[in-house]
Amino acid sequence: MRKTPKEYAALIREKSTVIPKVALVLGSGLGDLGEQVENAVAVDYGALPGFPVSTAPGHKGRFLLGTLGGKPVVCMQGRLHFYEGHSMEDVILPIRVMRQLGAEILILTNAAGGINTSFSVGDIMLIEDHINFMGRNPLVGANDETLGCRFPDMSFAYSPELRDLAERCAEKVGTRLCKGVYLACSGPSYETPAEIRAFRTLGADAVGMSTVPEVIAANHCGMRVLGFSLISNMAAGILQQPLSEEEVLEAGRRKGAEMQRLIVEILQNL
Repeated sequence: MRKTPKEYAALIREKSTVIPKVALVLGSGLGDLGEQVENAVAVDYGALPGFPVSTAPGHKGRFLLGTLGGKPVVCMQGRLHFYEGHSMEDVILPIRVMRQLGAEILILTNAAGGINTSFSVGDIMLIEDHINFMGRNPLVGANDETLGCRFPDMSFAYSPELRDLAERCAEKVGTRLCKGVYLACSGPSYETPAEIRAFRTLGADAVGMSTVPEVIAANHCGMRVLGFSLISNMAAGILQQPLSEEEVLEAGRRKGAEMQRLIVEILQNL
């Protein structure tokens, strides 16, 4: 039976006493960062009554609580996607649960297609803003005032202070950061070349199938947000070749370690 975010948080606290400062969402090909969490306690989504379960390839589908970069954290090893058939309420439920556990900062990662023609496969993009092209807003419906206000401001959806910190940390560890706007589509089909040309006109630099609902929910419940896209492939029509899921996972395997070092450095400097 479905429970409230507060009730799920209470169930997780029965297994771990960690009060996380930071919540992390580990996207496609980037879940290995969870293996660096010290004194980790894992809680499978499926072990929580009524909790939605991740089905996306490469997503383990569990919370990890422990310490990373000297900070108490809770990680989502595998997110929930709208394209899996989950409702928007399901997609953002883990964010609300992590907020109930105590997290004040949300760091998200994803694998994305590069729209900006100056990008290359393997680049890491610091998300400055987003465009919601999923056709749905996760806050539609009755508003729970205990979570946040009816009309949350999105002017600074991605914290300027955290973005400044990320740039300083990237310079320190020798990671080249691109910056840009992430556009989210519902998926699961990849975009057409015509859509990519349209998205470029709209000002998008990268495209994917996640992240935006979570960012909206995090802002709604008062969390500061930092987001990164690993450019795992160039979007449709930029290179004359078809897109594949394996290409996305392979990019995660090749560049995941670099992104992991960056995130640990950021955690150490929070």
